Amino acid sequence: MSLPREKHVVISCLLLAAVTLAFYNPIVRNQFVDFDDLSYIVKNNHVLGGVTWTTVKWAFTTFRDGNWHPLTWLSHALDCQIFHLNPIGHHYNSLLLHAACAVLLFLLFRRATGLTWPSLVVAALFALHPVNVESVAWAAERKNVLSMLFFLLALYAYDSYARTGRRYLYWLVTASFALGLLAKPQIVTLPFVLLLWDYWPLQRMDAGSAAQGLPAAPTPRSFAYLVWEKWPLFVLAAADSIVTVIAQHAGSSVRTLSEVSVSARLQNVFVSYVRYIGKAFWPTRLVPLYPRPVSSLPAWQVLGSAALLLLVSALVIRWRDRRYLAFGWFWFLGTLIPMIGIVTVGEQAMADRYAYLPYIGLFVAVVWALGEAASKREIRGAWLAGFAVLLLCVLGSLTYRQLGYWHDNETLWRYALSVTEGNYTAHSNLALALAKEGQPEEALYHFHRAKALHKYPAVQLLALATYELHVDRPQEAMEECNAALRDTDDPKLQAAAWSGLGQAHLELRQYDQATESYQKAVRLNPDDGPALTGLAVLALRQGHPDVAVEQLAHAVKVDPNDVNVLLYAQALRRAGRAAEADSASAQVQKISTDLGQAQFDAGQFLAFVGLKPL
Repeated sequence: MSLPREKHVVISCLLLAAVTLAFYNPIVRNQFVDFDDLSYIVKNNHVLGGVTWTTVKWAFTTFRDGNWHPLTWLSHALDCQIFHLNPIGHHYNSLLLHAACAVLLFLLFRRATGLTWPSLVVAALFALHPVNVESVAWAAERKNVLSMLFFLLALYAYDSYARTGRRYLYWLVTASFALGLLAKPQIVTLPFVLLLWDYWPLQRMDAGSAAQGLPAAPTPRSFAYLVWEKWPLFVLAAADSIVTVIAQHAGSSVRTLSEVSVSARLQNVFVSYVRYIGKAFWPTRLVPLYPRPVSSLPAWQVLGSAALLLLVSALVIRWRDRRYLAFGWFWFLGTLIPMIGIVTVGEQAMADRYAYLPYIGLFVAVVWALGEAASKREIRGAWLAGFAVLLLCVLGSLTYRQLGYWHDNETLWRYALSVTEGNYTAHSNLALALAKEGQPEEALYHFHRAKALHKYPAVQLLALATYELHVDRPQEAMEECNAALRDTDDPKLQAAAWSGLGQAHLELRQYDQATESYQKAVRLNPDDGPALTGLAVLALRQGHPDVAVEQLAHAVKVDPNDVNVLLYAQALRRAGRAAEADSASAQVQKISTDLGQAQFDAGQFLAFVGLKPL
């Protein structure tokens, strides 16, 4: 006795979700990684505060990290409100969204085409392809899975609208699109995707008849009508594109033509398209960041890539009776345009997360083409099903393994260095991970490898100098500070460099040079906390506790960290103000997250000038 079709669909949805959750199960063991997760979640006070009216206002007005995606910020804030900083909850929510997208994708294509098994295979490929691991396992990439959910909801509502003509469904399309854009602008190409949807599977265009054999086949329309019909969506797409460009400029994310030339951009466009195709069929050596080439790509590679793209485009147009080929191919090409590098953002040449939406087009073209070829050759369905299951098991196993690389910072960046060359970001992030784990020698090696591959800006030079001071390498820190002074004319960065020089001289017991450096820092930036602290400690050495109290009071005001407050208490004691000193010490004991470390660091400052804590 066969099950009704509706039960087959329910079982297929449940099976798809279960398989997705099973292969992605390692995600529950993963930590946050130091690759936007800190800025997005761990060290973002607005997000950590949960969903409040203040957080909502901030989410809609901030361009933090060069992005404007208020719905994504609120999604992270809700996770923090429920799970706090337990990464399991954050990761599993992303996984549930990914599974929901896979199920919705299956239902969408099944409804549009009337075909269950091809639709299920496309959805399963989307669910289990290892290239999509980055979008799910990387907590900061919640925006990808969230925007995809609204993209698919908009497409589903549009399919219903085109078949019934009910206007409320069109406004549901518009609302879903707007919500998706509030999550991430990657779905900005939706109006163009809807035109492809009109071409196939709906076949609303004059060039062909309406889809046959499907419920509520839509009425064919002219191309001009179909374009005009989508004007509210084009307006939303244009507005969000403008806001996105403003946000990226505010975050200094957009690369100028002097940094990446037009020629280099076009070369990267052709080659990256082909590399994305290669990753779709051979998904190995997947990393969070594929470094941009330092020199021009070989001419044969660029010309060969361009020729391949033109050839495939010509073939799908030539085989226009197989509409699914043009649909899938131009879905892939079109949805990648915003991320392909014409407008260059960040350091990457390409990124796995950018393929999350475009790969659906490739999956559709390949699955439908294989299905038609198998039908013509009368290949038994059992053989096709066996091949599909085997392929999905292989992809699921690769996904399972890829998730392990996202377990923690060190694992992720060691893996990235093992499969890429010249990846300065991987060296730099591995160095940060090793520094946190107390492995200074190897951390410094990777810091300097990163510096050799990429000219560090002043802010990164100063960060490196700070770490070198922390691990007792004052001479090396002085080199970084001097390099930063040569590379910037920003008064605050210059002040930070002089402050770093002052700290280095202090550690070397070069007190006159330390005083001179700190004074230069304060002249450039009167609120430079480290310089004020250094001058105060030197004043204590010279027997001027009242001067030290004044300077440390200012330092505590501009930089109220535990060490400054403890030093302020020391200065008060030396100035004979014991009651105030006890009050300051008690304050530290109440708010300090690591009192022992703070006391050690404060003691180190005093030791540099030959004093002991009172």
